[in-house]
Amino acid sequence: MSRRLDEGWLVFDSVENRQHDRCVDLFSRPDGSYGFEEFRRDPEDGGGWTPVAYHSAARFETAAAASAAATEQVPWLAEALTRR
Repeated sequence: MSRRLDEGWLVFDSVENRQHDRCVDLFSRPDGSYGFEEFRRDPEDGGGWTPVAYHSAARFETAAAASAAATEQVPWLAEALTRR
């Protein structure tokens, strides 16, 4: 898990792009709020996921609101969701 995601947060969805080198995690927090974060995976990093933005600081009241914001802010995400 990324150093930008708290261990108490529950990732309920993880979506990768077609190349499998980008990922968005959608998560819930113990306080009932929701959020998301985008990650990249580079071969030189040993295949680990590295956060690429500071989206996890934003708080949303619903999972749907977090998902909608992620889709708006992460350019490749809408296409990846249509492939599911």
